[in-house]
Amino acid sequence: MPYLRESDDVYELYLGTEGVELDEANPENRFALTWMDEVNAALDQVAEAGASAKKGLVITATGKFFTNGLDTDYVFANGDKLPAYLDSVHEIYAKVLTLPVATVAAVNGHAFGAGAMLALCADYRLMRTERGYWSLPEAALNMPFTSGMAALLRTRLSDATATEAMLTSQRYGADRAVAAGIADEGVAVESLVERAREIAAARSATAGANLATIKKGLRQPLLETLNRKTPPSLL
Repeated sequence: MPYLRESDDVYELYLGTEGVELDEANPENRFALTWMDEVNAALDQVAEAGASAKKGLVITATGKFFTNGLDTDYVFANGDKLPAYLDSVHEIYAKVLTLPVATVAAVNGHAFGAGAMLALCADYRLMRTERGYWSLPEAALNMPFTSGMAALLRTRLSDATATEAMLTSQRYGADRAVAAGIADEGVAVESLVERAREIAAARSATAGANLATIKKGLRQPLLETLNRKTPPSLL
């Protein structure tokens, strides 16, 4: 399950399980209910301390995946609960987007679907160069995007990149992701987290309530859409 580490100048949120390469109960860091509970708790801890701690946040993971997105087993077995489940996903996006600290995603492996969108919520994004893809497979899987997800993608990506990524389900390696504006840097895996720490620490001086206020103003229309309850139609 996800866990939080703290050092002198940064917090590090790991989306995978501490001490193991993959969590057998959730091997792809999917957005399971218990997984989201742990992520929310960690984000709340960072938000609470952010006003005074003056630290940045690195979001990364362990193993093959950054996160493989929605818990599809839950989705297909609980159609009546889908809108509430998606609202919980949107809540995580909104929290990351408005944290009172600088946020850096260090994408260590595959980031698909909802996981790819989570990476976009960070202020700055690094992607491992050796392997791993960022991708939105929804079109290939015959799945729609919620209004909140579509708004996130329109806001955080150029129109050309959002159009290609959403309509074709292309897979982007690090070099192509940087060229498309999905990631800011491609970094070798042995330097990935250290580079993320460096960037987060360099931006830590602005941490505090004012930074959260600026982020909310910057992203107000997106946040309004994310905070809107998902209807049964999803759109």
